[in-house]
Amino acid sequence: MTDAHSIHLPRGALILAGALVAFAFTLTAGMRIAHIPPAASPVLMRSAEHVAPVRSRTLRFLDEADRGVRIEDVGTGRTASEIVPGQKTGFIRGVMRGLARARRLHGIGGGPPFTLTQWRDGELTLTDTATGRSIELNAFGTTNRAAFAALLDATETTR
Repeated sequence: MTDAHSIHLPRGALILAGALVAFAFTLTAGMRIAHIPPAASPVLMRSAEHVAPVRSRTLRFLDEADRGVRIEDVGTGRTASEIVPGQKTGFIRGVMRGLARARRLHGIGGGPPFTLTQWRDGELTLTDTATGRSIELNAFGTTNRAAFAALLDATETTR
């Protein structure tokens, strides 16, 4: 009679799993012993190299239900751009959804603005002034980066 609760794993699978754990441990220990520093964040690298911002814009993203999203320049209070339903700006909406979710988790509303900054080294960063979270927009490719870069160039309109 066999025990219904016993699980039999193939010996080869157990050896492979053990080898994978040993490899990960050895690699991690080797990095520590060799004093190889972890990769620096873009924020720390810019700070260490004294990379200055070329231009910056403080923006607020206002969800206007069925009319879309209005992007307001905080300095002037004027509309910098609008994202209407059906417009191909899914990347901006996706990024902003993720940042809004982080704000909800911290109990922060949509009031505090975001800072969009272009750096001298060509990088483009969106920073949430409420949470301090920064998103390096160059990491998402030229087309997606261009969607945000256009907000730096957008002329203001009155509403």
